[in-house]
Parts: sequence; structure tokens; C-alpha cells
Amino acid sequence: MQSYSLVNKNATIEAQKLFQYLTECYSKHLMLSGQQEYPQRRTTEWEMNYVLEKTGKLPAIRGLDFMHADFRGVINRAIDWHMRGGIVTICWHTGVNGGAYEDCKGENPDFDKLLTYGTPENELMLKNWDMGAESLKILQSEHVPVIWRPFHEFDGQWFWWGKCGAEPFISLWKMMYDRYTNYHGLNNLIWVLGYSGEVKPGWYPGDEYCDIVGSDTYDGTTNKFGWDRLLKVCDKPLCYHEIGNLPHYDDFPRDNTNWLWFMNWHTRYLSDNNSEILSEIYNNPSVITLDKLPKELYN
Repeated sequence: MQSYSLVNKNATIEAQKLFQYLTECYSKHLMLSGQQEYPQRRTTEWEMNYVLEKTGKLPAIRGLDFMHADFRGVINRAIDWHMRGGIVTICWHTGVNGGAYEDCKGENPDFDKLLTYGTPENELMLKNWDMGAESLKILQSEHVPVIWRPFHEFDGQWFWWGKCGAEPFISLWKMMYDRYTNYHGLNNLIWVLGYSGEVKPGWYPGDEYCDIVGSDTYDGTTNKFGWDRLLKVCDKPLCYHEIGNLPHYDDFPRDNTNWLWFMNWHTRYLSDNNSEILSEIYNNPSVITLDKLPKELYN
């Protein structure tokens, strides 16, 4: 069994235990189920209830989003999911200085100013980051490890953090890693670098800045293209960090795409799934659902 370790040598015991469990699943070709929530349009539990109704199961991983500055809501739901024995992952659709989905697709920012400490642009950006960090500190104090997935789909270049190319993005990623790890002392984070389905070359910040690497696509496939490209990027556990329509489970081993987890996207991306395929995947013996997670995972 290949051995992996967290890049943060000061990682909390809960983060270490979660990462160890994840890498064990990866080595055994077990896939964790994940479901992203979107509470702004429906209720906070709509996606989870839908999965339960269609499959009789709940996902092992709950996906949350700091979007709309929903810090308190995300914190509360993360703690609740953790107390139920589940795994928490958080992403963040945010503008340079805050905001929501439309803000993160804004104009090309001035990266020279953003990446220069002390400029007004840099200070405003860090102020926004710090709000997220304070919320993550609450989770750390509650012993909740977080699979942290910032700046996703960066190489797709439709969000501000990727619009100016690879080098500025890499500097931005390293700046957040340093800010959160060394300045804020956030040791409960497992860092996920989430490429788009293209997995463009030249965007990798380095082995010392991420723990898990992923790709996503919404084309209803196993994302073999992204998998094969990621294998050339790094030697890290690989995840399918966003997916729309799920394929049949047997398609994954057929394509040799042994993703650590899949994260089904929310609202219509979930309900557009074939219910039989959804139930088939959630009830496959090689797929980990909430009820299959070890009770002693964090103990």
C-alpha cells in the first residue's frame, strides 16, 4: 500500500486520521460518495433528502460553500455533519473581495497589485480570506477536519483566480496556503487542488502545497481524460471533485479511473441523474456511504 502524508506537518490529529482513512480507501480502490448542497434555492437538506429518497443512503462527504458569505450556516451544518460521523468538504465561490458566483466570474484582476503585500488591493483580498479563516478556526476548535477546495477549476480560466494565467494563479495559491497555514495556524485542512476537466499543463503549484488533486466534468463520463492527465501531473490521491450526471459504477473500473471520491453537484445536476444509476452507485459495495464510515474515524 502506497504511503501518503499531509503537507502540513502540524496537522491536527483529526486531519491526520481522516487523511489516513482516505488514502487507505484510495489504495483499496474504494470510492467515497459525495453530495454538494445548495441551500439558497431550496432547503438546507434538499439534496441530502433527495439522495436518501432515491438510494436509501446518505453520502459520506457533504459539500458546502462559503458563497454568499454564509459562514455561520456552513459552520453549523459542517459541525452537524461531523457529529453524524460524516466528512466535510468546503469550497468558496467568491469575488476578489467577497460576493458570490457572479462576482467570482468578474473582470480580470490586477495580479501585480493583488500579490503585493501592503497594496489596497492585496489588503482587501486578504480581509476577505481572513473572514473564511476565522470560520475555519471555529471548526478547528470543534475538532472538525475540513477537505478545503479553494480556487477550483482554475485552469478553465472562467473564474478570476485563473483568468491571468498559470503563474499568477500559482502565486495566489501559495499565498493562501501560507496565509491559512502559517499566519492563521489552520492545521485542520486537507488541501485539494481542483483542476477543470482540461487539466492544462503548467498550473501545478508543487507537491508541498496540496494533499489531493482532482479534476471535474459534467459530461456524464468517468472523466478518463482528466484522470490520465492528472497521472502525469503528480503522485497524489486523485478525486472527481465535481460531477454532473453519474455514469454506471462499472464504468469507473472499466476505464481504470479509480477516483477517491465523486462530488455530485447540486439542484438540477442531482435531480437530472438517472435514479436507477444513482441507487446503483450508492448501493455498490465499493462505494462508501455515510453508514459505512468507521465509527472510530476521528477517535
